[in-house]
Amino acid sequence: MGGEISVHLDDADLRIIAGLRKSSAGSFRRIADRIGVHPGTLIKRMRRLEKEGVILGYSADIDYEKMGYDFMAAVQVSISKGALIEVQNKIRDFRGVMMVLDVTGDFDSLALVVCKNRAEFSRLVKKILSIPQVERTNTHVVLNVVKDMREFVPE
Repeated sequence: MGGEISVHLDDADLRIIAGLRKSSAGSFRRIADRIGVHPGTLIKRMRRLEKEGVILGYSADIDYEKMGYDFMAAVQVSISKGALIEVQNKIRDFRGVMMVLDVTGDFDSLALVVCKNRAEFSRLVKKILSIPQVERTNTHVVLNVVKDMREFVPE
């Protein structure tokens, strides 16, 4: 997403990536069996994909609702000219901000946020609005997540 050159991926690479997206837990042998490749092939290809920056790391998928984060929203942000990166970096550090995107359209940035309740969300939006270069925001409250980014598997 940062403008880097694409890496050539064959079918085995794509199967490995898809398998790791579903679960990277377990031994190399267990993951290789699940994906249908030899463990040595899996290790060699995973290391190459890590070196080339295709695989950025491994982490646990978290159910934020079970942690009490029941309120999710997308906050569009309009930012004064010349202050885009500075404001985006401020917003990214706020508690509850999961992702900050640089976007096209009527707004300059989009922040995906999770909060424990409406009051916490209200404080977060007011904190964003208190940044002097933020001209306005527009909020979309998430009612249901139909498909999560973690479900996307490239082909």
